[in-house]
This record gives sequence, structure tokens and C-alpha cells, in this order.
Amino acid sequence: MKRKKTTVNISLVIFIVLILSFFSIVIKLSMVSLRKTTDGIDLKQFMDNRNTETEVLPATRGTIYSADGEALAQTINSYTVVAYLSESRTKDPENPQHVVDKDKTAEALSGILGMSKEYILKLLNTDGYQVELGPGGRDINIVLKRQIEALNLPGIGFIESKKRYYPMTNFASYIIGYARKTDDNELIGEMGAEAYFDEELSGEDGYTIYQKDAYGYTMPNTTTITEPAKNGQDVYLTIDSKIQMFVENGVKEITENNKMDWITFTIADAKTGAIVASGSSPNFNLNTKDNITSYLNPLTSYTYEPGSTMKIYSWLASMENNQYNGNATYKSGTIKVDDATIKDFNGHGWGTINYDFGFVMSSNVGATNLGLKLGREKLHDYYASLGFGKKTGLSLPNELAGDIGFVYRTELATASFGQGITTTPAQNIQALTLIANDGIELQPYIVEKIVDSNSGEVTYKHERTELGRKASAENAAYMRKLMYDVVYSGKTDAMFYKTENVSLIGKTGTAQLVGSNGYATGTYDYIRSFAGMFPYEDPQYIIYVSVKKYTGSYRDFARMVKKVVEEIAKYKNITELIEKVDENKIITMNNYISTDATVTEEKLKALNLTIIKLGNGKYIINQYPEKGSTLIVGSKVFLFTNDEKYTIPNMIGWSSSEATTLCRLLGIKYKINGYGYVKEQSLEEGTEINEDTEISLTLE
Repeated sequence: MKRKKTTVNISLVIFIVLILSFFSIVIKLSMVSLRKTTDGIDLKQFMDNRNTETEVLPATRGTIYSADGEALAQTINSYTVVAYLSESRTKDPENPQHVVDKDKTAEALSGILGMSKEYILKLLNTDGYQVELGPGGRDINIVLKRQIEALNLPGIGFIESKKRYYPMTNFASYIIGYARKTDDNELIGEMGAEAYFDEELSGEDGYTIYQKDAYGYTMPNTTTITEPAKNGQDVYLTIDSKIQMFVENGVKEITENNKMDWITFTIADAKTGAIVASGSSPNFNLNTKDNITSYLNPLTSYTYEPGSTMKIYSWLASMENNQYNGNATYKSGTIKVDDATIKDFNGHGWGTINYDFGFVMSSNVGATNLGLKLGREKLHDYYASLGFGKKTGLSLPNELAGDIGFVYRTELATASFGQGITTTPAQNIQALTLIANDGIELQPYIVEKIVDSNSGEVTYKHERTELGRKASAENAAYMRKLMYDVVYSGKTDAMFYKTENVSLIGKTGTAQLVGSNGYATGTYDYIRSFAGMFPYEDPQYIIYVSVKKYTGSYRDFARMVKKVVEEIAKYKNITELIEKVDENKIITMNNYISTDATVTEEKLKALNLTIIKLGNGKYIINQYPEKGSTLIVGSKVFLFTNDEKYTIPNMIGWSSSEATTLCRLLGIKYKINGYGYVKEQSLEEGTEINEDTEISLTLE
């Protein structure tokens, strides 16, 4: 009996416990269903957080390099300055995490961010948890970030992101182009190679898929799937950074001292068709993009009447159709074609002359005679066979084809001397390759190779592309001789292109601009151009330069062009001067980056080179000329050390090229007055350089 009573009592206890537990669960569930939070946890958010989470792993955009390995466009870390305003961030008054002294903070940041103290103070007085200090505080570099960090201002932080950076600023701006940042923080190519190769440069974003808890952490013992990002491929342009610098210096020099609507200046490798330099003005700063006046690349998207440089090809057309006799004569001056009278540029001609002399003198009457004898079909077909009237296929966006359509006799006549038709600089470069290569035309190109930045594999490599024989070797050689006579006969203004150390040959062009009622008649209503190559005996480089509404002297324009040519010839060891130098006096530069500055300076001095050392740092972080460059004893070598401050050196006695090269390397503004060697400089030796530094150099 006792055993039975005990059993009943235990069962009753268990029953009561079960009943109480049941009611507790019901009450808890009721509370959960009615309340938003339980035990401090937002249950809806908790459930959401338990869902699968995907995190994007952004790909890094590929780098654009010059042919000699200079980074022209790269992706770097950037920072946005943020001010935290809410006092709730600060848990320890001794270590404030919000802006405490707004006036002091605004004062300290105004100089660094280039914003007024009043404007920053206005931002700091906004009502919110935090505020971005823009525009000056957006996309700043690591140097400015460190300067701000050194101020130890409470409540000032940074948001890290990526931006596109162009180390050479306005260097080959229309060739490189730029990439803009979208609202989604992605970089998209907008111009130049950045746009044309946007897909290759962009790469593919990766991702990570995982489970996270209510607090955002990855849940343990769950599966995580990761697909790494594939960074964008690297694009190597054909641009030679040194030749590009020569061209940029030349363009800057002529535009600072003269007025013009625009100028475009391109150099190509005559043996391959590679565009090794292409400069223009106006251009723009690739980093700020605040001075863009045109979104068209002059090399491929400017179409205009080429003028007398087309006589190269109308003369060649006559030769190729077995109609040309250079000794045959005609009366120069004027010629009547239907209801139009065509004149030579001087209005009266040179009497009875032969066609070889007519080419040298750029006779419109001579070109008209050749064109009319050829007829519309033959002249048009020859122009078309050279690529005029269609795109060259250069790897740049928005290339135009120009127009070589002409029907009537008067149009045939003017087309023979480059009026009434339109071409692009790229087409002119392409056509000139056949003159340099014994009649074989080459396709111009701007990209040397594309490299997978993940594996190092070369995914694209350009090969020399021949477009076929467009003239016999004999006729190409004959044309080179005529182009030589244009410059070296001394009978026209083309003699100003005669260089001292290398034989530059070419043909000048002057085309009237079209006005509202026919051709314009103003003093400067012309596009002037020069198409040439050097050296004469075996052309290595092709040059094409054109300028619209140029107000300066023809002599100065030619002097600028030939100076660039001589600098290239010296750099590439194709001048007679270099050939006559004792081999023991020729030095090939090594790579001195990351070496001890003092040791390197002494080593180079021992080679009888003139060393210009910038800064007092311990190590070399940059050098010019670069590895592989050939120098003559006495040449200047610029060594940049890891110092935070550089100063202006004494440039008295330096050549224009040496002075402007240093200014461009330092990124300072400069103005050149005169020609020759530096006589005076506006800033004294030892003047500290900053972003606002500007120097004026007087040459004689």
C-alpha cells in the first residue's frame, strides 16, 4: 500500500510540472508573436540574417602602360574624409570619437582640402550622425590622408574606395582616355583606350556566399562558397613615353606662344605602323577632367581638307598609272576648268616649269593637270586604295572615315590638291607608310599587347600588318626624292624644316577653311600641315602635324617640329652626330630605382654624366632617362629621391628640352620665352616646389 501511495504522489508532481511548462511555452510564444524584440534581438532581422548572404568581391581594373612600361592609367586606393558629429560615438570622454571643436577642425582642414573654413564649418554644423567633407575631401590620395591623420583631429575618419589615377595628368590624354566612377562605385571607360578596351580592363567581380547570424558574423559549421575576382587585363600601348614627352613639350611650346584653334601632332614607327606619340591641344587633365573642350580624339575623329599634302598621292597616282613624266613641262600660274579658275598659291606661278619642280613648289595647276589626265575614276580609286574614305581600324573609339567623293571636273581638279575632300590624321599616317616602305602600306596601330594580370599570359600581341603593295619600290623612292627636294631645295618655306643632324623629308599643306559662303578669306582661315619622315635614306619614323587657324610665324612652327624630330633622332641614335661619337663615350642607362642615392650619384658621376638629384632622400624612387636609354658623356640624368620636398635647381645654360622635361617630370607649370638655352629663370635655385609652382624660363 505504501509503495502504491508513493507512486501516485510522484506522478502527480510530474503532471503538475508538465502543465506549468505547457503554459509557460504558450505565454512565451504569445509574447514573441506580439512583441518586436525578445531578449534584445529583433526577431524579423534575425530571420532575415539567417538567409544566405552574397558579398561581391570587386575586380581591380587593369593598368594601361606605355610601350616602355610606364604606368599611364592605374587603379589606386582613394579616401573620402568623413566627420562624425554624433556624441553617441564617444564612450570615453578622454578619447572622443566625434568632432568636439568644430571651429578648430574647420580651420585645420581648410588648407589641406582646398575648401574655405566657413564652408567646412557649415558642413560640421549639419544635423546628422556624420557628414562627408566634399568636394575637397572626396577621392583624396594617401598623402593627403596621412597629412590629415597627423593632425589628430577627433571625429575625423575616412571611407576607403578605389579610383582611377593618371600619373602623367594630361599626357596623351586623348589616346589614354579616362574611366569614370558610377553611382555603384564601378569604373567605366569613357574615352580613348579606357573606353575601347573597357571589357578587357574591367575584369570580372567575384563573390562569397555564406550564412550569417543576427550580428552579421559568419555562422560556424556552415558552407561558404567563394569565387575569386578576376582582375582586369593590362593594356600596353605603343606609346613611347620619351617620344610622347618630346611631342607634348613641342605642342605646349607652340601653343603658349601663339594662338590657334587646335593642333595635332603624331609620330609613327615607319617600319611597323605603331603610333609612338600623339599629342594635341587643347588637351585636358585626365585626373580632374575639368578642362575638356572636346570629346573627339584629333587623331581619328577630326576630318578636314588636307590641302597640298594630298599632292603626294595625286603625283603617285599619275606614276602608278604610267602617265607621269617629271621632266614634262606646263605653264604654271592659272588654269581654267569649266567655269572655275584655279591658281597657284602665289597667283602668278613660275612660268613654264616641269612637274618635278611643280611638286617642290606645290603647284595647284600642276596637280590639276595630272588629275584631269587621270580622270575621276582613276584618281578616286587610287585614293581609296590607300585607305582614304574609310576607317583605318585604329583601336580607338569614334573613328571617322572622311569623304573623298567628287564628281565634276572642278571637284576632280581640287581633289588633286587636297581641297573638297576630307581625311583624318590617322589616314595620312597610314598612307605615308607606303612611301617609307618601298610601296608596301602598313596598318597603323596603338596597342602593342594585352596581358592577363592574373596569370601574366599575353592574350593579344599585335603583329605587323601589311595592307598590300600600293606603289612600286621605284615610285616610292622617286617620291621620297621629291619630298627631299621640298625641304632641301631652299626654294620654299619648307626649307625651315631642314634639320641639322638628321635628314627630314616631307610635304607641306595649306587648306582654306570652308565659310558660310564658300571658302573663308580671313588671314588665318587655314589648316596648315606637314607630312614627313626621317631619315631620308631609310625612314624610321613618320610624322604628321596639322594646325587650325595658326596665327604665328611659319618659321616658328617649323622650328618646333624639327626640334622634336632632332630630339627623337638623338634619343634613338639615328643622327649623324651620334654616329660620329666614339663608342667609348656612349653610355647605356641601367635601372637605379631603389638604390642608395649617394652611391648611385657617385657611380654616374664617374661615367662623366651630369647628375641632377631632386630631394635629399636616401633612396632613388624615379630616374630619367630610364633603363636602356642611350646617352652621350655629359648628358643630364635626373634622380628623384624619397624626399617629401623637392626644390628648383639652377637651370641656367640648360637646353629647352632639358628644362621642359624636368618641369613635366616634376608636374609644375612652366612658360618658355624664346629659343635656345636657358638665360633666366623666374624662380631662384632652392625654391620649394608645390602643386601651385609655376616657373618662367627665358631662352636665347
